[in-house]
Amino acid sequence: MTSFKTLQRLAKKLRSPTGCPWDRSRTIEDMAESMEEEAEEIQEAFKKKDWKNLREELGDVLFNIVLTSQIAEEEGKFTMKDVLKDIDEKIRSRHTWVFGKDKANTPEEALEMWNRNKKAQKEESQAEG
Repeated sequence: MTSFKTLQRLAKKLRSPTGCPWDRSRTIEDMAESMEEEAEEIQEAFKKKDWKNLREELGDVLFNIVLTSQIAEEEGKFTMKDVLKDIDEKIRSRHTWVFGKDKANTPEEALEMWNRNKKAQKEESQAEG
C-alpha cells in the first residue's frame, strides 16, 4: 500500500542526482504554474462529475504539494512536516465548535464561525507582523 512517506521518498528520488533531470530543474516558482494547471483540471473533473479523473487529478495535486515541499526543504525554506503542522493547527483552531466551546448546529452556523475565526486569525497575524 502506498503511503504519504512513499510519495515523499519518490519526490526525493526524482530530485536526486540519480533521479530525473527535469524534476531536478524545477523551482518553487515553476511549481506555481503546475499547481494552477492541476487546479483547473480538478475543476473540470468536478464539473463533469468524472470521479475517476477527479481521483487522478487529486493525486496530481497531492504530488505537486509533496514535490514543492521537497524543493522548499532543499532550499531551507520549510519542510513537509511544517506544512502538515500548520494545516493541522489551522483546521483545529477554526473549528471551534468541534475542538472548542462554541456550538454550531447547522452548516450555516459552522460557516459563520469558520469565517469569524478566520478573520480573527488574519487580524491577529497582521497585528503581529
